[in-house]
Amino acid sequence: MINKVLIANRGEIALRVHRACKEMGIQTVAIHSTADSNAMHVRMADESVCVGPPPAAQSYLSIPNIISACEITGADAIHPGYGFLSENANFVQIVEDHGIAFIGPSAEHIRQMGDKITAKETMRVLGVPCVPGSDGGVATYEEAHTLSEAIGYPVIVKATAGGGGRGMKVARSASELETAFRTARSESKAAFGNDEVYLEKYLDTPRHIEIQVFGDGKGNAVHLGERDCSLQRRHQKVLEESPSPAIDAAARARIGGICADAVGKMGYSGAGTIEFLYENGEFFFIEMNTRLQVEHPVTEAVFSVDLVQEQIRVASGLPLSFTQDDLVPKGHAIECRINAEKLPNFSPSPGKVKTYFAPGGLGVRMDSAIFDGYVIPPYYDSLVGKLIVHGADRPLALARLERALSELVVDGIDTTTPLFHQLLAEPDIQTGAYDIHWLEHWLARQG
Repeated sequence: MINKVLIANRGEIALRVHRACKEMGIQTVAIHSTADSNAMHVRMADESVCVGPPPAAQSYLSIPNIISACEITGADAIHPGYGFLSENANFVQIVEDHGIAFIGPSAEHIRQMGDKITAKETMRVLGVPCVPGSDGGVATYEEAHTLSEAIGYPVIVKATAGGGGRGMKVARSASELETAFRTARSESKAAFGNDEVYLEKYLDTPRHIEIQVFGDGKGNAVHLGERDCSLQRRHQKVLEESPSPAIDAAARARIGGICADAVGKMGYSGAGTIEFLYENGEFFFIEMNTRLQVEHPVTEAVFSVDLVQEQIRVASGLPLSFTQDDLVPKGHAIECRINAEKLPNFSPSPGKVKTYFAPGGLGVRMDSAIFDGYVIPPYYDSLVGKLIVHGADRPLALARLERALSELVVDGIDTTTPLFHQLLAEPDIQTGAYDIHWLEHWLARQG
């Protein structure tokens, strides 16, 4: 069994991993930049190591410094959280080469799923439905034009190494394709150092549905239902819920079974998420995230499991603590991402938190690492908390969310909390009648 875990992250996810470890009797090591020396995850951990100055490239992304922190403290495992190095195959290989356990999938699987074209081809072979598109990278505009005519407009040009909405451009007609193609390649080169792109059919009103999967690395795997992540701004998720208002039990069982079968055949180890676009009753694979997701708490609420503890168990060589038959969903859960951003432009709002009060009560969970007097640094992601609610059904979950949002106090900085008050008043949100474009259109109407 793993004895000491170095948490290679910061903020609320570092605190989340620490809590899971403590309940299992496992010692924790926090790493931090000089900007985070007073952070809550540092205060809570059994040990802490400063790994560099504020810029992430010199601290949270510094592989030599993180490995050194493991050697100094005697940590026998690393949990990467999400973001930073969580899907860096080179990092995983170096960790394993140093005899340290990586709490996550193998470097091979991270590399395989990190390349969008390879991931799509792998999933197609494993029987997972995919969006119609090119079989591989598209090198020239002329090739893109021929393929687009065959696929049918609209099409979307995507960076092979993309993520976070960068290197993605939509062409609704042949006249728009050349600009979309060249812009996507240029953005991809600038953001990822790789200008390879591919083409897919663009769906007009899809929902973003993701399936939580878990494998033991020995061919056994399960799924834990779906999360609906369709409320997005600039391809960034804002609110997630489970189960999806648009998916029935039969569809859930069908796509969940397909996904569990696929990751079992891969020999995948640990937590993973297979993401789809869903339209007119059909699922289309878009990517697989080989890590824990920001929105994992909604799945934990619905299935009454601790996904982080399960990650640690599997990384320790233990079997899954549940079977597919054990995983019976109960109720409805919703998560709001609370960011330190100033509305309506969503500009970053770092600064000192004067007063913080977390909502509570039955079915309410607040994952946050802020506190009275905490200074939010300007160097990192703007996420400062996740408000998760759970109820017997969706109407109760929505009512509970509205109540919890009214209790939340974060003074001294601007947050996105007012956005959720507005959204909950919208009939489409109350009924669940939204798609991945809904929020962008709604924001445009607000002026």
